[in-house]
Amino acid sequence: MKDTITSTFILLLTLTLVAAFAASNVSPEIIVTTVVALAFIKFWLVAFQFMELKKAHPFWKYLILGFGGLMGIILVILL
Repeated sequence: MKDTITSTFILLLTLTLVAAFAASNVSPEIIVTTVVALAFIKFWLVAFQFMELKKAHPFWKYLILGFGGLMGIILVILL
């Protein structure tokens, strides 16, 4: 279990560095989509790993996946 938490934490740090790199070195059209997509991947990683949603009832799993996907789509459309 500790190995899974450590690997998830390292993945979160890596995604954060990729988002920072993309925000400073990529064209403005790609920045929004990339940063929003990486933010919601990190959201799902935190929700399922650190909030223990992977052990929750399937209703909550689908609800958090749907919420993240819907908010991501809305943000990409608006921005």
